[in-house]
Amino acid sequence: QVQLVESGGGLVQAGGSLRLSCAASGSFFRINAMGWYRQGTGKVRELVARIASGGSTNYADSIKGRFTISRDNAKNTVYLQMNSLKPEDTAVYYCNAVVQTPRTYEYWGQGTQVTVSS
Repeated sequence: QVQLVESGGGLVQAGGSLRLSCAASGSFFRINAMGWYRQGTGKVRELVARIASGGSTNYADSIKGRFTISRDNAKNTVYLQMNSLKPEDTAVYYCNAVVQTPRTYEYWGQGTQVTVSS
């Protein structure tokens, strides 16, 4: 029903920046919330940032002040601007969306690798 396609991952030096994008396609009435999660090697998947339909945002403490989540409703796309990247930010980043179709469903993207070198 819904597909999430991430892009923008890659390899950067510590202190550098990346912008992740996630485009939602398929059949749905609205996107209630979209967010980014990450999972480092041998670690549990954790919330990075999330933005709800009302515009409220939620950030992990570890990235507050460095990452910014935003959305483009016309394109059904969410972005994650990542600045001042640190090696500990290295992980696979996954896009997540909660949509109404008209019932509520949750979807995940395939993930995009972010690697930050020292």
